[in-house]
Amino acid sequence: MERRTFLKKAALSGAVIGLADSIIASTVNIPSSAKITLKEGATVLFQGDSITDAGRDRKVSTPNTSPMMGMGYAILAAGALLEKYAEKHPVMINKGVSGDKVFQLKARWDAECINLKPDVLSILVGVNDFWHTKSGGYKGTARTYETDYRALLQRTKEALPEVKLLIGEPYAVLGVNAVDNSWFPAFDEYRNAARKLAEEFNAVFIPYQKVYEEAQKRAAPSYWTHDGVHASLAGAQLMAKAWMQAFE
Repeated sequence: MERRTFLKKAALSGAVIGLADSIIASTVNIPSSAKITLKEGATVLFQGDSITDAGRDRKVSTPNTSPMMGMGYAILAAGALLEKYAEKHPVMINKGVSGDKVFQLKARWDAECINLKPDVLSILVGVNDFWHTKSGGYKGTARTYETDYRALLQRTKEALPEVKLLIGEPYAVLGVNAVDNSWFPAFDEYRNAARKLAEEFNAVFIPYQKVYEEAQKRAAPSYWTHDGVHASLAGAQLMAKAWMQAFE
């Protein structure tokens, strides 16, 4: 009887996990034809701000290691991709920097993107471009963000014409510490700009705002993020699963 109960509980747990995965897949909803095919030995580079940085050790330059990847969604996504495509021996690198806005990515782009020659480039940036106008004295606008971001992507494609782009949507979870009603609808302009640029540059787009909103049907906003911006462990796993939808 105990074994039967255990098996029943295990089956139920597996069904719940499968349902959660199918919800993420339907929320992200990337057509099969648009997904990224990973080639042998592909270099996958994560770029962005503190959400990507997640406390990584910037003195460590060894790919595929925990100190390099940090403690956020990037290490969970990297681990999932390394396991799924073990036969292809991918190389995972994280160069996210806490506090960065798009113009700060631009300042380090040659050394920390172009020169690394990534085959897949994943970028998540934009929350600071808005947030720092509220708390950091930054004077940029949504138009500044879009213009700077477009120039960065153009520069990237000129230097690396074969690179596969993955653009994460900047997100903000309402009602958790830092994020209140004053963020909206202004912040939506940044989200829309990221989506527009993904379409313009034929990039895979990960709709993180929608992913988080869907997740709130399962648990409170504070379960998924500490302050409305930075992911909890559960939120990081949520983001990693959404990110993995970009690949075949």
